[in-house]
Parts: sequence; structure tokens; C-alpha cells
Amino acid sequence: MEKTKYGAVKIDGKKVATEIKEEISNRVAELSGENKKLPHLAIIMVGDDGASQTYVDNKVKAAKSVGFHYTLLRFAETISEEKLLKHIDQINQDDDVDGLIVQLPLPDHISVERVTEMIKPEKDVDGFTNQNFGSIVSEEQGILPATPFGVMELLKRYDIDTTGKHCVIVGNSRIVGAPLSMMLAKHGKATVTVCHIHTKDLASHTQQADILLVGVGKPGLISADMVKEGAVVIDIGTTKIDDDTRPRGFRIVGDVVYAEVASKSSFITPVPGGVGPMTIACLLLNTLQAAERRISQE
Repeated sequence: MEKTKYGAVKIDGKKVATEIKEEISNRVAELSGENKKLPHLAIIMVGDDGASQTYVDNKVKAAKSVGFHYTLLRFAETISEEKLLKHIDQINQDDDVDGLIVQLPLPDHISVERVTEMIKPEKDVDGFTNQNFGSIVSEEQGILPATPFGVMELLKRYDIDTTGKHCVIVGNSRIVGAPLSMMLAKHGKATVTVCHIHTKDLASHTQQADILLVGVGKPGLISADMVKEGAVVIDIGTTKIDDDTRPRGFRIVGDVVYAEVASKSSFITPVPGGVGPMTIACLLLNTLQAAERRISQE
């Protein structure tokens, strides 16, 4: 395992994501050799937000790299909610499509809740629908939310045992913090504390963590004095900040003061290159699993 220059082992999400995509590619090749239909991912993008465009381009590139079929549907920011819902319904009814992603954010006049709930749970490879969210604690597990799924895969592939450990999550979002807390408690058999931006005396909680997971989007939130010696630190936060020294004029940073915390922790994820690449890899893995379920039902 590669160590950072500060002492902690670097949890290399980029490397693990590449391994997962290779595993998916191998399975797709097997499906092709068996003359079975290949996984098909549909992506909807509304408007022309630059960051969203980058995320969509990365998802398309990843889908192509593993041999998936893909469909990219772009709509103007002015599309009505009803018209967008009709397009989603058409994809729901298309038996050739295994997974559907609607890229967020959406324009203010479109309800994210309505759009999300319109997607068939079995095609919801983001894992955002209420049915999939609830299934985290059910015996009938549906599709796991991609980013928390990616975090769990990193812990598993780095042999970081969560059983009986005290996991402290900073950030209680519907997309990351909340589902991750349930996954760690149910599947990871951990004791979980969930904190957020309104938590008083945050350090008194983070200092108790065997495994500290942070996803708030506030650069520099977690410093070394807030971390227990030898803790595992998973930085899920991503914020774009201006940086004239970089060719693109900005850089991506996490919520953790990396150099400080890496000198005190046992394992740490960098930003970028930690959890970020795992989100797309797990979207692909969700799509493959959705396709496999469909094949088994046939």
C-alpha cells in the first residue's frame, strides 16, 4: 500500500475505480461472448451548466470504456417538468435500457423529488429513489446510492474493518451522509454518530472517531486537532476554489486539511483522487447489476 509523505496510507480511489472498471469490462466481454444483451445506460441532462457537463462527459466516457451501450439526452433549461417526466417515462418503458441517470442540479421550476420518484427503482442506478433509499435497511436490498457505495467499497478493498468501530459522519445529506450512516450500521456493523453543520462542539465528536467520514463541502473544516491518533479519514467533500497557478484557474479541495491530518491518521483519502472516481465506478457497477438482474429474470 502506498503511503503519503506524511505517514498515512493513501486510499487511492482512482486506482480502485480503475480495477472496478476492468472487472466490469471483463464481465461485459463475457456477456458479449454469450450473445446476451449488453448493459445500457441512459443519461439525461437539462440545461448547459458547465460543471454538470463535465460530470456527464466523464460518465459517458466511463460507460464507453467498459463496453456499455449508452444514450445521452440533452434538453434545454426551459423544458417543462411535465415534458421531462414524459421522457423519463419513455425510458422507463424501454426494455433495452438498464440504468437511468438524471444529472443534477435541475432548473428551479423542476421538482427534483418528482423527477427522482418518476424513475423506476430498478433503473435508478444513482440509488436516489425512496424505494432504493429505504431498501438499505431492508432484507430486499435494491440499488445502493453510488457515492456511499463507493466509500464502502474503498473500506472493503483496503481491508479496513468497520465491525464494532465508532464511525463519525460529518454531513447528513440525503445523497451521502444519511444513506452512508445506514450502510455502515447495517452492512458494516459499526456504531455510527452523524454530525452536521449545526452540531455544537464538532471536535468533541470527531475526536472519538475510529473512522471519520466528512462530506460537507467546507474546505479546511477538519484539522489535525479534531482527529484521533491513528484514525481512518475519508474525505468526501469537493469544492472548487480559484487558483491562478493552475492551468484551468481553479483546483478541487476537500473538507480535510490533508497535510495536517495525514500525519496523524492511519489511512486517508486524497481530494481529488479519493472518493470522487469511485462514484462513477459504482454507477457503472449498479448498471451492470441492474442488467444482470434483468437477464436472470428473463
